[in-house]
Parts: sequence; C-alpha cells; structure tokens
Amino acid sequence: MFPMRRAVVRRRPLLRAAAVGGGAYLAGRATANRSAQRSQQEAAQDERISDLEQSQQAPQAAQAAPPQGSGQGAGQGPAAPSLTDQLTELASMHDSGALTDDEFAAAKARLLG
Repeated sequence: MFPMRRAVVRRRPLLRAAAVGGGAYLAGRATANRSAQRSQQEAAQDERISDLEQSQQAPQAAQAAPPQGSGQGAGQGPAAPSLTDQLTELASMHDSGALTDDEFAAAKARLLG
C-alpha cells in the first residue's frame, strides 16, 4: 500500500497545477475578449464622432463660400441639420451610452464654438 499512496501524493500537485493553469488560461482569454470588444466600441464611437464633425464642417464651408448665383433659390441641395438637431443627436448618443461624458462635452463644445 505504501507505493500506491506515494503515487497519489505525486499526482495531486500535478492536478493542482493543471487546474491553476487552466483557470489562468480562461481568465486571460476572457480579458482578451473584453479588450477586443472595448476596442471595437471605441472605434465605432470614433467613427460616429468623425461623421458628426464632418457634417458640422460641411455647413460651415457652405457659409464661408456662398454659391455664385442669384441668392437663395431652387438650385440648393438638402438643408444641413440645424444646431438644435445636432445637439439633440449628441444628447441621444450620450443617453444611449455611445458617448462618454468627456466625449459628449468635447463634441458639444465643438458645436457651440
């Protein structure tokens, strides 16, 4: 019986090491998945902010260089979103969690001047 007992004692440290290593692997994998998901969300937020900035710059460029012609009339394209519409869109993005408090404050500051 003595040799049998020794074999059992030797296996327990190996089993313990395997369990700890397996747990560490799963924890690392979960952390990597969360990190990848966070980076995807940040990329999506950056894209939405850049789209919003581009839509803000288009009306400013149109105001800086008025069209050559007889003033306002039938030749103009669709109207640009108003400042109120843009602020409402920012607020809804902030409320839905797409923008953090800092991002919302920065975008609002850019809109207001």
